[in-house]
Amino acid sequence: MDGGFSLAGAARMRARDPFEGAFGTPPLPARALDRGMGEAVGRRTVFRPADHEDFGHVADRVATGNTALLATVDPAERAQLRNAIATGALLTSGRHLQHGDAGQPGRNMEMFTNCATAICSFAKFYLLLNGSGVGRAYDDELCIVDWAQAPELKFVLSPDHPDYPRDRAGLLRFGLEMQILPWGTAPDAFDAGMEDQVRAFVAENVLARPPEGNALRHLIDDSREGWGKAVEMIEAMAFRGARERTLVLDFSAIRRAGSPIAGMQGRPASGPVSLLRGLLNVRRHVIEAARAGGMPLWEQALRVDHYLSVEVQVGGARRAARMATKSWRDADVLRFIRAKEEGGLWTANHSVMVDAEFWRGVNDPAHTGPLAAHARAVFAEATRCAWINGEPGFINGDRLEDSRTGSARRKPVHADGRDFRSHRYQATEGATLLADLARRATTAHFPVTTNPCGEITLHVTGGYCVIGDFAPLLACPVPLGAVTPGHVPTDTAQTWDARVRDSVRLGVRFLLRANRMDALYGEEVRRTNRIGIGPTGLHEWAWMRFGLDFHDLLDEDRAAPFWHAVRELSTIAKAEANAYAAETGTARPVTITTVKPAGTTSKLFGLTEGAHLPARRQYLRWVQFKGVQRADGMWETGSDPLLADYARRGYPVRALRSFPGMSIVGFPTVPLIQRLGMGARVVTAPEATPAQQYRWLELLEKYWIGAEQGNQVSYTLKIYTDRQDLAGFRAIVAANQPHVRCCAVLPSRPDSDLGYEYLPEEEVPAGKFAALAAGIHDEDAREVVDWAHLQCASGACPI
Repeated sequence: MDGGFSLAGAARMRARDPFEGAFGTPPLPARALDRGMGEAVGRRTVFRPADHEDFGHVADRVATGNTALLATVDPAERAQLRNAIATGALLTSGRHLQHGDAGQPGRNMEMFTNCATAICSFAKFYLLLNGSGVGRAYDDELCIVDWAQAPELKFVLSPDHPDYPRDRAGLLRFGLEMQILPWGTAPDAFDAGMEDQVRAFVAENVLARPPEGNALRHLIDDSREGWGKAVEMIEAMAFRGARERTLVLDFSAIRRAGSPIAGMQGRPASGPVSLLRGLLNVRRHVIEAARAGGMPLWEQALRVDHYLSVEVQVGGARRAARMATKSWRDADVLRFIRAKEEGGLWTANHSVMVDAEFWRGVNDPAHTGPLAAHARAVFAEATRCAWINGEPGFINGDRLEDSRTGSARRKPVHADGRDFRSHRYQATEGATLLADLARRATTAHFPVTTNPCGEITLHVTGGYCVIGDFAPLLACPVPLGAVTPGHVPTDTAQTWDARVRDSVRLGVRFLLRANRMDALYGEEVRRTNRIGIGPTGLHEWAWMRFGLDFHDLLDEDRAAPFWHAVRELSTIAKAEANAYAAETGTARPVTITTVKPAGTTSKLFGLTEGAHLPARRQYLRWVQFKGVQRADGMWETGSDPLLADYARRGYPVRALRSFPGMSIVGFPTVPLIQRLGMGARVVTAPEATPAQQYRWLELLEKYWIGAEQGNQVSYTLKIYTDRQDLAGFRAIVAANQPHVRCCAVLPSRPDSDLGYEYLPEEEVPAGKFAALAAGIHDEDAREVVDWAHLQCASGACPI
């Protein structure tokens, strides 16, 4: 077999029988998760007790739940879908793997969407609580709430609540959580002066019962909806100018910290103190600061979103991913650009929305005038700040699908709150605010923005995209060890290729059915029917199926079989999505193709993530868990029980300072691509030049994203500061960034210089890595990395 990708099977299908039957209907054996990180991620985010750590059981329930969304799904499709998921060929997304089951038709879509946008703080907060990554545009024309006009806020927590700080231990815990006391203060160091300090704070900020008088009282319900509604009330009253009113928020109905959260695999709840802390910060650092003057409306919104996002992050169930964008044309954009550099606002990725006019100002010296001068100033300041900590980035807003085609401006304006309404949540107080913003968005220069990872285009007033991954490598019908890279026997190749094609067809149908769920943005979902399907593990597939490494892929002639396959898969995705939408009476999808980061799904099977090259050959992958270990060796109440288990097994565990109450666990990791016999042909991200990586993105946009119905490729390109100075960095961005839809460009330097306490991946020298792996000594721990075996598999056997 010469590596060619055959699509002949597509012509033999009967009309509207989209599948080639490559997966069959009898249950196929489930693929085992990758030892180490894959098993750890599976236990933490996918497996339920009833799954018995069997990915086949996960596939059963996910396929059952998704196909139950549409009564006309044939049982044969359900069986093939199950097999595609079980083998790893169709990975869907972490959200579907976690929440998918027979009860899916009765649940809200927010639990299954990775990507969203929001135009208000209450909407953003509620979506974050549901686990969505949320983007928001902070353009001047889209920020109209003056938080200085918010009502006087008073907070109530009943002394009968288990989390009320009534005794010495409770006061210590409260003082630590509110950051009144230095983090790590031990019980024996908690003296009378500290205790008085905490009691004074409680007396000043927390009422034991609602006050008498005409204040508006609201009892916060013990649910995501209850927390979101509390913020909606504050924001709507600020929009109406209710500064002279008093709003009393009662936290007493919220369950105690550490209580299990149903639907989150029993993870511990944050309790009322978390939300109280967030709203106290909003009151002090935004409302009171805005009343003192000098804070523009967009910055007020940005800071409110930050303080609320912090509380989602420390909840331990979701990292509260956010994207914050601002138009380059705004007069105050330089202040936005410097926000990350000045510190404090660390919960969002910051990017500047730009267009062709911006790049003309940057790259054409003959282009003059105030706007051109402004473009150059914005570019200079943005790249200066990005050189320090990687932000802000640039997003080419005029190249995004909905902006390019004009469909974003055709979104209707609704005045009755239906833009944010589902069975579980209805925007009542904020309906007028939503309608005002929707009208403003129709004339906004950038009517769309992106999700936090940049791969999905969404309307600025709010929208969703359900996304999923397919892994063409894992569609291989035989063990990978039985395959000679680039020389696949004809019968194996035919089955493999047919499975890849069917995984794409099954995937787009899977995602379109998810769009039928009850959704806050139901109106926008029905209007756009947006989805995003994309490949992951591309480099492994290119090697095993076609015998091509990264350098080969940049040569379109040499890699013609690979790129032909990618283009044909894109064509299949769009044709099947359009046909299925028509068949089921829904709108033609505005977008279909994407490449998402694919973090959770790829880690399950050790794949390179989305479009990315392997970051390194061996490294520690740090994962956050809720909880910290006390000085006496015991774990704080409410800590995730996995922390003690991992520490006992010998994994490196560190408490975080920037995320109080959180710890990280380091998993020694060697990616699958190191185990496929590539040897010296493996190319890691540090070894590829920026020009080569930009070329890779351009090819993916050309062949996979396509000219129509495409989203973007999520990609982080690292520029190494020992190879480029600031001038070189600017030259790379100016020359390449205008030609892709978006790309995060991150200068890389020692971790301590980036301003972050930790990074998700920490490169570790081989000797230290071997020592860490050897220290994980529990015989029952399947996360142990067999370092010697992995070295041999990669062609570097030490014997």
